[in-house]
Amino acid sequence: MRPRLLDLFCGAGGAAMGYHRAGFEVVGVDVNPQPRYPFQFIQADAIEALTEESILGYEWSGIDAIHASPPCQAYSDLAHRWGNADDHPRLIEPVRELLQTTGLPYVIENVEGAPLRDPTLICGSERGLTVDGYRLRRHRLFETSWPFHGWPCACRRYADMPVMDVSGGGPTRKPRTDGGGGRPYKGTADQVREIMGMPWATKAECNEAIPPAYTRLVGRRLLAHIDERRRYAHLDQVGLL
Repeated sequence: MRPRLLDLFCGAGGAAMGYHRAGFEVVGVDVNPQPRYPFQFIQADAIEALTEESILGYEWSGIDAIHASPPCQAYSDLAHRWGNADDHPRLIEPVRELLQTTGLPYVIENVEGAPLRDPTLICGSERGLTVDGYRLRRHRLFETSWPFHGWPCACRRYADMPVMDVSGGGPTRKPRTDGGGGRPYKGTADQVREIMGMPWATKAECNEAIPPAYTRLVGRRLLAHIDERRRYAHLDQVGLL
C-alpha cells in the first residue's frame, strides 16, 4: 500500500501530483473549492483539520506524512514592495507548531523570505524545466522535519537562457522580454501549463502552484525516511534495539 500524505493548503494539486509520482496516496485539504484537484479532495480549513483528534475522518494512524503550503503573500517580494505585507496572514509559525504535535514527518513549503527553519531551496533551472527555449524562474523553500538537502540554484549556469516567470499575469501572445533585462516573460496559458507540468490546471492555478517536479524529489526522500522509521519501529517491537 502507498503511504498516505495529507496535502494542506493544497490549491490545484501541483505539489500533490509530485508526491503521487513519488509513491504516495494523497488527500488534499483547502478552504476554497478545488474542482480540478487530481486526487481526493476535502474542502475544509487546514488549521482546523490539524486541530482535530482525527483529520476529517482519517485517524492519525492512517496518515504517514503531511505537506503544508501556507499562504505566501505576507512573505512575498511584491507585498514588501507595496508595503502591505502586514495585511496578509502569517501562518507558518502556528502551522509548524501544530505539525510538530502530530509526531509525523512534515514538509512546509513557501517562498524566499519566509521564516522557515534551515530550508532547502529548489530551483526550476536546476530541475531543467523549460519550454520553447525559456527556463522556469521559480524558487521555492522546503522546511522538513527530517534531513533533506537539495542542489544549488542553477540560474547563473543558465544565465544566457531566456526566463519565464509564471507568477502573476502575463501576455497571451507576444513575449515582453527574453528575461535578460527588464521584466521576464510570463508565458501563455499553454506554455505555463507545460513548463509547470500541470496540464489539468488553469494558468491562474499554475501561478500559485509548486511544480510537481519539486515535490517528486522531496517525496522520494520522504519515502526513504518513512521506510527507515518503519524499520526502526519494527526492530524496536521485536526487541532488537
